[in-house]
Formats: sequence, C-alpha cells, structure tokens
Amino acid sequence: MATQLIVQNLRVRYPTPARVIEAVRGVSFTLGREKLGIVGESGSGKSTVGRAVLRLVPPPGQVSADRLIFDGIDLLAADEATMRALRGKRIAMVMQDPKYSLNPVMTVGKQIREAYRAHARVSRPEAEQRALDMLAAVRIHDPQRVFHCYPHEVSGGMGQRVMIAMMLVGDPDILIADEPTSALDVTVQMQVLAILDDLVSERGLGLIFISHDLNLVASFCDRVLIMYAGQVVETCAAGELHRATHPYTRGLLAALPRIEGARGPLPVLRRDPAWL
Repeated sequence: MATQLIVQNLRVRYPTPARVIEAVRGVSFTLGREKLGIVGESGSGKSTVGRAVLRLVPPPGQVSADRLIFDGIDLLAADEATMRALRGKRIAMVMQDPKYSLNPVMTVGKQIREAYRAHARVSRPEAEQRALDMLAAVRIHDPQRVFHCYPHEVSGGMGQRVMIAMMLVGDPDILIADEPTSALDVTVQMQVLAILDDLVSERGLGLIFISHDLNLVASFCDRVLIMYAGQVVETCAAGELHRATHPYTRGLLAALPRIEGARGPLPVLRRDPAWL
C-alpha cells in the first residue's frame, strides 16, 4: 500500500499571555489508501490534526513538524498558492456541521459547481453536470431538485451528503472527515458511512475519519489512533480495538454503555498524570 501522507512529530501551539498551550504534541502517523480513524474526547486535538495537515490552523496558532509530506510535497514549506491548489483538489476536508460550512445565501448546487470550477478549467454547463453527478454519487435521489435548494431547505443528513459531494467533486487523493456523522440519527449515519466506504473502495482515496465514537470507528476503519491531551497514546488495528492495552483506551471502552449484561453505574475514567 503506497504511502500518501507522512506526519512526523506534528505540533500545534497557541501562545497566550500566561503560557503556551500545546493543542497537539508530537503526533506521528502515515496514511495510505485506507481508512484511518482518530478518536478521543472533545479537546484531545483530533480535529486540530486534520486542520494542521491542510494548514488551516488560524492565528495565533503555530504549526511545526519534523516531516509533513504529501505525495513528495513539503506542506509546511509550500507557499500559499500551492496550498490553495491542493485544498479541495487533492486533499479535502468535510467539516462537522453543514449548517455552518455551507453558504446560506447560495444554492447547494452553485456551491458545488463553484468548488469544481476553482480547480478545473471547465465551462459552467460542464461544472453543473459534474455537480449533479456528485449529488447522485452520494445517493441523493433527486439531484436536480436538491441542486436548486438552499442549505436551510435540506435536512441534516442531506446537508452532510452535500458537503461530501462538494469535497469529492475535485476527485481528491485524501479526504479528512471531521465527525461527519455526529449529528445524524443511526439510520442516516449508516447511509453516510456506506457512501464513504464505497468512495474509498471505488476511488482508492485515503480517508482520515475523526470521531469520538469508538464502536463506530472500530467497525468502519482499518487502523485507529487514540488521542489524549494532544498526543497519540495508542495505535492499533480497528478490529483489535477491544484488546487495546493503554489505561486511557481501556477507560474509554469501559465507559461505553451496553444493552446486555449487568446494569449499574458506568465506570468513571481516572486520569493519570503520567499519561502526559
């Protein structure tokens, strides 16, 4: 499996008058044409890792790494014109909530069309057909109708599909999905996951799937990184997540409610300063 992305000793810092806050501390991993899950509590730094790869960490955030390489391109040394060419075209990111990611005064079809024309020299009719094809690819049954809808006119699940269509319209090599199913009910959640799974299989792209749902990641991804306080504390095959050994991972697994078995209070995760 060819390696597409190399991340070595990635750090993200936020200087404040009182101290420097390290949001990401020494994260390292590689990504091939696979589904890589990143899990952890809110504030563990998992979303910041995805944004740092695309150099979307806003000031005063500072990003550094020993290596941050995509297809031979040094992402930290690349100029802004190079990064604009990469974002959306070769590396795309699906944000958490389409309500805040889509422009409320533009139809969803126009947004997908413009996203495609930003990276491809095609006519407006060609871009419109491409947008309709992508809406169909994410299993929207009436692409023509949805194309002319505004974001507030579509449901949360459909909005998430629109976001996926917009990010995949440029046929990227890597897709970073930041909790794409967190606000969806179980039925729609499984539909979105099936779409992502098919797209990874058919297009051969690499997927970074950011989530706080351990069961979901274990059943969907190939590998899993478990993050705590900005660092990776354990890496394992997704199918072996239930055999994880780090106390933090074991604590997260123990805190998951289960329908079967004895009922009682859920265990409380006890944090050890040595984890830092």
